[in-house]
Amino acid sequence: MEVVRELVAPVSPAELFVHVGDLDAYPAWMPLIHDVERLVDASDESPMWSVELRAKVGPFARSKRLRMRRSEFRVDELAVFERSEDDGRQHSPWILRAELDGGGDGSVATTLRMTLTYGGSLWAGPVLERVLDDQVRRGSIALLDLVT
Repeated sequence: MEVVRELVAPVSPAELFVHVGDLDAYPAWMPLIHDVERLVDASDESPMWSVELRAKVGPFARSKRLRMRRSEFRVDELAVFERSEDDGRQHSPWILRAELDGGGDGSVATTLRMTLTYGGSLWAGPVLERVLDDQVRRGSIALLDLVT
């Protein structure tokens, strides 16, 4: 399953990247990310986080804890976070990709394309896929509110 959202924010790539380049910032605007704990020193080239995802489905909540690693990073342009468990077992992939484009035309506007790719069954099915998509949609709105 893949959820893709694109938004245009009236801020520079640097102003927007502060909120998408580091998972520590996500709980402030992304309702899907309930809790984040950094696992390694911030100077590490591939920092790690313990991330709790949570979404409500009617009166029930679906929750999942993942160990995420930032696998790609270009300041003000790209941050990719991938599931990276250390228990020796095979796990469903979770990949969050944040790509920024300042347009290069001199205007102060940045296009952010967020792609969430999930390969498991816990969040699968039409109802849960809609819930996941709604969480990402609400996060996009909250991020715009945060930066404007």
